[in-house]
Amino acid sequence: MIAIYPGSFDPITYGHLDIITRCSKKFDKVIVAVLNNQNKKVVFSIEDRVAMIKELTSEYPNVQVDNFDGLLIDYAKKKEADVIIRGLRAVSDYEYEMQMSLYNKQLYPEIETMFLVSDTKYSYLSSSIVKEIASYHGDISSFVPPLVEVKINSKYRCE
Repeated sequence: MIAIYPGSFDPITYGHLDIITRCSKKFDKVIVAVLNNQNKKVVFSIEDRVAMIKELTSEYPNVQVDNFDGLLIDYAKKKEADVIIRGLRAVSDYEYEMQMSLYNKQLYPEIETMFLVSDTKYSYLSSSIVKEIASYHGDISSFVPPLVEVKINSKYRCE
């Protein structure tokens, strides 16, 4: 089975890595699909995000990292994916994610969406919060791997 775990991953956090690790144990192939959304202001380029995720997931032979733009469902069809993985941190995530899964199912009936509940130690964690803390030069070491911490801190130290 092929699973796609999509997101902007700007930056990738320990919460994202937890989901990737768990999926790598359950699926034959996991594609971490980094969204290249031209309308979203990002800290890291698509190339930087892909490179970081590749480095951080290199120990998992069944995990691939790719990027896409446009509709996720078109990308999923192209990759012949069976499942879309979505992480849930809180009940507030569920309503939006459920609605998106219904749209995706309508557009591509062969696809399933699987929700993975975040580990409680990451239930509050988001890339947006990490960026905000980093922008004020706060300590983000418990939220992101050292590789990401160095890169994001260097981005905000330059401002």
